[in-house]
Amino acid sequence: MNRTINLNLLASPYHMSDEQIQAEHELIKKAQYNEAAFAILYDRYFDGVFGFIFRRTDNEEAAGDISSQVFLKVLQNLKKYQFMGLPFSAWLYRIASNEVNKFYRKEKRKVIFSLEEERIHDLIDDDDEENKQHHIKVLVECLNEMSTEVVEVLELRFFEDKGFKEIAFILEISESGAKMRTYRALEKLKKNFNIKIKDHGEA
Repeated sequence: MNRTINLNLLASPYHMSDEQIQAEHELIKKAQYNEAAFAILYDRYFDGVFGFIFRRTDNEEAAGDISSQVFLKVLQNLKKYQFMGLPFSAWLYRIASNEVNKFYRKEKRKVIFSLEEERIHDLIDDDDEENKQHHIKVLVECLNEMSTEVVEVLELRFFEDKGFKEIAFILEISESGAKMRTYRALEKLKKNFNIKIKDHGEA
């Protein structure tokens, strides 16, 4: 049976140019000493960080608590922040990823990955609702069979539309390791689905 999953629908429509990244860095330098500037960063990134954490926990209360902890750590360590040519979000997501891992170690629970129901429906290219439900079940089973390390790269690459350099920084792995995990995940999906995906290039 032909199944198609459109990963283009997962990606964020927003990419930062080098000029935007540099302008953001100027705001960060102000935020290191100015609460109003920090509030701008908080408003800009809170929802994205919360969504990232929620998909990793499937628990709204826990996601809220962890998100608050992330921004507390950001505030406490902002003066130590070092610009590396990456969007500021890469540093935020690195802290968020570490806090989620701490949550699971403390709770001694199995790491989960949650896909919002409406996003899953959008991914499957099938007008037949019965077929679509079956394909969704197959997709969830595929994700559950993957290791946490592979799924989190898949999430960052397509849900968050992060480049490989950002993923490597966030997960504290090599850029080649980030690429390898992404391709491994895509190969597993290709066994069950035709993949529609935009060309991310080497970013």
